Amino acid sequence: MSYIEVENLRKTFTVRKKREAGKLFREKEIVEALKGISFTVDKGELVGYIGPNGAGKSTTVKILSGILTPESGRAEVGGRVPWKDRKEYVRHIGVVFGQRSQLWWDVPIIDSFSLLKDIYRIPEKDYLNRLQELTDALQLKSFMRKPLRLLSLGQKMRAELCGSLLHSPELLFLDEPTIGLDAVSKLALRDFLKWENKEHGTTIMLTTHDMEDISALCSRVMVLGHGQKLFDGKLPELLERFDTVRTVVVKYNTENPKLVLPAGVVKDKKDDEIHITYSPVDIPTADMLAILQNAGTISEMTLQSENIDHLIAAMYKEMDL
Repeated sequence: MSYIEVENLRKTFTVRKKREAGKLFREKEIVEALKGISFTVDKGELVGYIGPNGAGKSTTVKILSGILTPESGRAEVGGRVPWKDRKEYVRHIGVVFGQRSQLWWDVPIIDSFSLLKDIYRIPEKDYLNRLQELTDALQLKSFMRKPLRLLSLGQKMRAELCGSLLHSPELLFLDEPTIGLDAVSKLALRDFLKWENKEHGTTIMLTTHDMEDISALCSRVMVLGHGQKLFDGKLPELLERFDTVRTVVVKYNTENPKLVLPAGVVKDKKDDEIHITYSPVDIPTADMLAILQNAGTISEMTLQSENIDHLIAAMYKEMDL
């Protein structure tokens, strides 16, 4: 039996349109956020849940965290129904929303942690041991006595993670946790999540628009679009199927570099820049970079990063959505 079981989950919202001239009332529109989503997650898995804005990712997380109730369908996490057994259920989960905070704005974060200890009824010894462990892992010591409002975005996110994990939850939901973070903070956050997953076997569901997060953390990826599950599998399978075109822009110190490209690669020269389009399935990016480096001394190079929206657009086109 899987740890998370979701079967034919549906959720709709009523949206009021802008009132048109000459009409007394605003018209209503029913929006289907989820159209029969089904999936299972085993305990200890680290799953990426991705898709464009409005795909239904956050709605799924809110249902599985007990915040929303679906119209129909079934969902169980560890044998509990999130929206029915919420009081007992939330003792076993942690949730971090990138745009929301569970910590108190004007008090030192150590005081917020103390309040969370009382809310979750964590025994004093367990609390102190877990707090020390998370303080070391997330490097919180230097700002533990500062109020949340004085922390940087990266420090806030680390503090939020600590608050969500103090009660040692079995399941952690992360909704856009790296949004707005700098590169150093993202790397530190990813390292911590891998550590938490390995050290404590915490099941993690991650929603994000950052493909680097998915690539670094997730062994499995689910893609959502228009409230439907479009893909469920390994990231390399997703990239091989839909990430068919990559572009690299390169500048050389010499006017005529000795650039010999394989068949099927498209080259376009614009001023002093060379635009090269290739398929990473046919030519791995590492091989392409080696070819470019062997052609001469490079002064500047930009590799177009993998983009979730690009992948989703390719999926929409293939599935005629």
